[in-house]
Amino acid sequence: MKRFFQGEKQQFVVAAIGEILWDVFRHGRQLGGAPANFIYYIHLLGGKAFIVSRVGNDQAGKEIIVELQKAGLSSGFISIDDMHPTGTISITLDKKGIPEYMIPNNVAWDYIGWNSEILELAKKADAVCYGSLAQRSEVSRNTLKNFLEKTRKGCLHVFDVNLRKPYYIKESITWLLDHSHVLKLNDKELEVLADMFHVKGNETEILNFFLNRFSLELIALTKGKNGSRLLSRHGESNHSGFSVNVIDTVGAGDSFTASLVMGLLRGESLNQLNENANKLASIVCRQSGAWVDRDSINNAQVKNTIKVKEGELG
Repeated sequence: MKRFFQGEKQQFVVAAIGEILWDVFRHGRQLGGAPANFIYYIHLLGGKAFIVSRVGNDQAGKEIIVELQKAGLSSGFISIDDMHPTGTISITLDKKGIPEYMIPNNVAWDYIGWNSEILELAKKADAVCYGSLAQRSEVSRNTLKNFLEKTRKGCLHVFDVNLRKPYYIKESITWLLDHSHVLKLNDKELEVLADMFHVKGNETEILNFFLNRFSLELIALTKGKNGSRLLSRHGESNHSGFSVNVIDTVGAGDSFTASLVMGLLRGESLNQLNENANKLASIVCRQSGAWVDRDSINNAQVKNTIKVKEGELG
C-alpha cells in the first residue's frame, strides 16, 4: 500500500471539516456529527486532531465547546454564529440499532466560513476528512474546497461520504471524488453511487470503476455485520468483522474511518488497517452513542483489541 506520508513524525495533524451538533435520542442527547466523531477517535488514537465547524451563539453551542474541552479536543477552529442556531439531529433506532436521522436546515454548521486560521491548518495537515452532508450549503462547501486546494502535497484527502437524503447531488459528489485519495462508504451507499453514476456489475466491478474513474488510492467498503473490504491499486483485504451484541451503530463508521486514517499515516498494511478498524468499530457498536471513552475501549472483550494508552492522547 502506498504510504501517503513519507517519513516519521511524533504526531500527525488530522483535520475534519463539517457538522458538529447534538445527536438527540429518546433517552437524551450526545455530542455528534460525523466529522466530530471522527476527530474524537483520531484524538484517542494519538493524532493531533482538529475540527473545522460552527455553532450558534446559544446554550447548546456553549455546551458543545465545554464537552470538547472535557474530551481534550481543541475548539480553536469552531466559529460562533449569531444568526443561526447550533445544529441538532433527531435519531431513532430500529430493532437492530440502525439509526434513522431527522436533520434540520439552516443551522450554524451550514455557514462554516473561510479564514486565515483555517488556511494555516490546511497548510500543515497530514490528513483531512470530510463528508457530503455539509456540502448542502454553499458557504461550508466553499470552505471545504478552499481547504482541499490549500493542503500541501502529500496531505491525505479522505471522503467518508455519509449520504443523508436529500442532502447530496451528483455535482458535489463528483467534485469531492475528483479531489480525494481515499473513499470510505458502506454497502448501501455503494448502491446509491452506482446508480448515480450509472454503473452496472458486481461489487468488484463497481469498486474498480470508482477506483479508476477518480484516480483513488484506496476504497474502504464497510458491510455492517459482514465486516469490510479494502481495495487499492496494489491489492485488497477482506475482513469478516467481529461478532458483538449491538446497542447502536451511531459513530461506528466514523471510528472505522479514524482508525483507517491513522493506520495509513503510519504505513500499516491493508490487513492491519482492516483488522484494527473493524475492532474499534465493533467496540463502538457495543455502546450507546458515538463517543466511547478510552477505558471502555481498553476493557472491551474483543480478541486482540486496540489498546489506547495515556501517552497516545493528542
